[in-house]
Amino acid sequence: MSVTQEVSLKSKLKEVFGFSQFRGNQEAIINNIIRGNNTFVIMPTGAGKSLCYQLPALVLDGTAIVISPLIALMKNQVDQLNAFGVNAQFLNSTLSKAEMNKVKKETISGQVKLLYVAPESLTKEETLDFLQKAKISFVAIDEAHCISEWGHDFRPEYRKIRGIIDNIGNLPIIALTATATPKVQLDIQKNLQMDDASVFKSSFNRTNLYYEVRPKHNTKKQLIQYVKKHKGKSGIVYCLSRKKVEEIAELLRVNDVKALPYHAGLDSSVRMANQDAFLNEDADVIVATIAFGMGIDKPDVRFVVHYDTPKSIEGYYQETGRGGRDGLEGNCLMFYSYDDILKLEKFNKDKPVTERDNSKLLLQEMAAYADSAVCRRKQLLHYFGEIYEKDCQFCDNCLHPKERFEAQDEVLVALQAVVSTEQRFGMDHIVDVLRGTSNQYVESYGHDQLPQYGKGAERDVQFWSSLLRQVLLSGYLEKDIDNFGVVKITAKGLNFIQNPYPIKLTKDHDFEQEVQQEEEKEETQSSAGHDTVLFDLLKALRKKMAKELDLPPYVLFQDPSLKEMATTYPTTKEDLAHISGVGMGKVQKFGKQFLDLISKYVEDNDIVTAADVVVKTTVNKSKIKIYIIQQIDKKMDLEEIASSKDITMQELIEEIEHICYSGTKLNLNYYIDGVLDKERQEEVYDYFMQANTDNIGVALKELGTDDYTEEDIRLMRIKFLSEYAN
Repeated sequence: MSVTQEVSLKSKLKEVFGFSQFRGNQEAIINNIIRGNNTFVIMPTGAGKSLCYQLPALVLDGTAIVISPLIALMKNQVDQLNAFGVNAQFLNSTLSKAEMNKVKKETISGQVKLLYVAPESLTKEETLDFLQKAKISFVAIDEAHCISEWGHDFRPEYRKIRGIIDNIGNLPIIALTATATPKVQLDIQKNLQMDDASVFKSSFNRTNLYYEVRPKHNTKKQLIQYVKKHKGKSGIVYCLSRKKVEEIAELLRVNDVKALPYHAGLDSSVRMANQDAFLNEDADVIVATIAFGMGIDKPDVRFVVHYDTPKSIEGYYQETGRGGRDGLEGNCLMFYSYDDILKLEKFNKDKPVTERDNSKLLLQEMAAYADSAVCRRKQLLHYFGEIYEKDCQFCDNCLHPKERFEAQDEVLVALQAVVSTEQRFGMDHIVDVLRGTSNQYVESYGHDQLPQYGKGAERDVQFWSSLLRQVLLSGYLEKDIDNFGVVKITAKGLNFIQNPYPIKLTKDHDFEQEVQQEEEKEETQSSAGHDTVLFDLLKALRKKMAKELDLPPYVLFQDPSLKEMATTYPTTKEDLAHISGVGMGKVQKFGKQFLDLISKYVEDNDIVTAADVVVKTTVNKSKIKIYIIQQIDKKMDLEEIASSKDITMQELIEEIEHICYSGTKLNLNYYIDGVLDKERQEEVYDYFMQANTDNIGVALKELGTDDYTEEDIRLMRIKFLSEYAN
C-alpha cells in the first residue's frame, strides 16, 4: 500500500467517522477489499466490523451491497451513515413502491454508496434486474453465520446468496461474523465458494466483560436488586418469549426502573420508538427477545442479563457482546435452569431430524457451560477455537472457585476409551461405554467388549460428561471439524496415555443444592429477620379486627404477609398493596388500621424504612386476565374459557387465583353450582370459616379426597375469599 493511499484512508476515517486510528485488523481488511480480494472477517461484537465494509465503500467507485438479516439493523446503520453525511439506503418491505423506485434510481445514477438489502429481497427477479444495471463495487455479507446450519441462527435464504451474486457479476465478497466456531467458519467459506479468501480472525476475548451464571431462584427479586445496583446505567434483559418480555418490563417499571419492551409482536412504530428511547437514554433498560441489538451501536451498555437460558453459546456470546462496547464496564449475568433446556428441546420437536439433532447439541453445550465451574472465559474462547491458557480471574468461577479433585486414573481410562472406539464418536457415546450402559448402539459396534466398558460404572453421567469437557478444554481431546459432535485424541492426549501424571479437575456446580442452601439461609434470615415487636402488634390488631368482623384472621392477612410488613414497614397504600399476598383490594378493605399502626411505630422508633428491598409486583392487566374477568361476568363455562385461550384448566384456575388475590371480586357461583351441591359447598365454606389457614393441602386432608378434588377446593377458596377478603 502506498503512503498516499494510507494517508487517504486515514483522512477519510477521521473526516467521516471521527476516528484517528484503525483498530486491530481493520486497516488490513479494508486494504484487502480495496484490492478486490475475497475477504472473510471473524471479529467479536464491538470490535468495529461495520467499518470494515463502510470505509472501502466510500473510497471505491460504485455502490457496495450490504446483505443484512434484520430490518432494525439496517435502519440503525443507515441512520448513522446518513448522520455522517453518507448516502446510504436500504431496500426492504417497510418501503412503499415510490420509495423503492427512488432508492433504485439513486443507486443506478451512482449517488448511493451503501445499499442494505435483506436476503429475501435479493431473490426477487426485479431486484436482480435492477442490480445488474447498477455499478456495484463489492458485496458485504453481514452476520454470515446465518449461512451455516451448524450455527445458532441458520437462515435458508442465506444459502442462495452465492448464486445470486454470480448473476449480478464477478464481484469481490466480504463475509463478516461475530460468532463462528471452526465448524461454522468452514461451512461459510465452502458455501460462499471463498476457499481463496483472506481470513482475518480477531481474538474473541472481550477482556472487560464479567461473566456470571446464577440458578433461577427468586429470579424477579434477584433481577430487581441487580438492576438497582446498576441504577441509572444502560442495560439489556433478554427473555425467550414475548409474554415474558412484557411481564419483566412491567415488573421493572413498577419497581421504578425506566424500562421498555422490544419484540417482534409489537407494532413496528412502537418497536422503533422503544429502540430510539434506549439509544437516546430516555430509557435505561430494554427488555427484549433476541431480535434486539443486532448492529445496535450503543457503546455504553453496562449490563446484559439473560433472564432465560439462551439456545446456544454463539447466541449467548453475541448477546453478551452488546455490553461494554466502549471497552469499559460490562457485566453479563445469566439465570440458569435445566428446565429451560428441556423447554427449548420441546420447541425443537417439530423440526427436521438433522436440525433437531443440531439444536440439541447446541443446547447441551449451553447446559455444560452453565454447570461447569471452570473459568467462563476459557470455555467461551475454546468454543470458538481459541486457546486461553490461564484462568481469567474475572468471572464468577474464577472469583469463587469450586472444589478440585485428583483425576489421573479417570482421565486415563476416558482417553483410552476415545482411542479404543476409533475416534469416531461423540461424548455421549464415550460416557455410555465408560458407564457400561447396555444399549443397541454400544452393542452394535461391539463396544461392550472393550476393556474400558463399565470401568466407570460407579460414577454418574454428569461426572463423566464434565471430565470429558474439561480434558477437551485442556487440549487432551479436540473436536473433529468435519464431523459435528465427534471428539478425537490430540498429541497431548496420546502422550498422557503413554506417560500418565497427576491431573486435577474441578467439580461442577450443583445448582439444586445451591438453591436448597439459599432457601435454608433465607428461612433462617426470615425467621430472625423481621421486627418481632411490630409483628406481635400486627398479629394482635389482626385478631382484634377478625373478631369484630367475625372472620378467621387469615382472611385479613396471612402470617407471611405480616412478617413482610414487619420487615419492610409499608406506610402508604401503594407500598402495602405490593406486600406479598395483599393487593389493593385488601388494602381498601382492611388496610387503614394496619397502615396507621405501622406509621406510628416507624415514627415512635425513628425507623428508616427499607422500601428499596421490596420487589413490587403489579396487578397483571394482561389481555388474558381482562378476558377471563369479562367471560366470567358473562357466565361462560370455565372449560370453554380455558379451551379458547389454549391453556389447561389448572392454568386457568391459577390465573383466576391471581385475579382474586389482587383484590378483584369474582362471582363463580354459576359454575360451582354445577360442580358441587349446596350441602358440600356449605361444608367447605364452614371449614374455611373455622380454619387457621387457607392451605389447599391441609383442606384436602381435613375434608377428604374421596368427597372433593383439589379443583373443587380451589374454586371454593376463590368463592370464599372473593366474598370475604375482597
